[in-house]
Amino acid sequence: MKKFDGVIFDMDGVILDSEKAVMDVWLLLAKKYGLNNMEEAYLKCTGVNAQKTKEIMLDYYGNDFPYDKYRKEASEMFFGKYNDYKIPLKNGVFELLDYLKENNKKIILCSSTKKELVTKELEANGVLKYFDVLVTGDMVNKSKPEPDIFLKAIEESKINVDKLYVIEDSYNGVRSANAANLKTIMVPDLIMPDDEMKKKAYVIKNNLLEVIDYLNE
Repeated sequence: MKKFDGVIFDMDGVILDSEKAVMDVWLLLAKKYGLNNMEEAYLKCTGVNAQKTKEIMLDYYGNDFPYDKYRKEASEMFFGKYNDYKIPLKNGVFELLDYLKENNKKIILCSSTKKELVTKELEANGVLKYFDVLVTGDMVNKSKPEPDIFLKAIEESKINVDKLYVIEDSYNGVRSANAANLKTIMVPDLIMPDDEMKKKAYVIKNNLLEVIDYLNE
């Protein structure tokens, strides 16, 4: 087994298979609003917090884009489908979490989503109990790709940076972890790694089951 004391997880796209589910809602609404290229705009927002998402969308569609109304409708549609917060999990989630617990590794969550929603979604899907530390988007001032949220996770976990791994799926998440000098295991979700990601990620794996094999080497 590799020498490490803890693993930091992103939530959306790593634990919860939520990125595509949310994107499908945004694409459906885009037709109603007559918006082109919503998939491209949405993908630019993966891994960032709500405020940064709004900035990206307004920059993409202009300041007259009714972002707050659009986001509210999208949220209502999403939670209309997942009204109990039960969202499909990514393959290998429980296997990896159990592996880490059995080997006494600290498990940390580092999500750009607000803590209230993070807690509800993790609890509804039976994984909240695994986490020793939760660091969320409303606990820091700057969103990914800035390193603030990961620096906060390092501080809260009380683990040296060289004893931690991060699991991320998004470009902004990998950039953020890399800026915090963390070893990032990229498990791509909606976007496959480009040359930048291949350089900044410590290693790239296809799924969380492959992550277990990697850590166990």
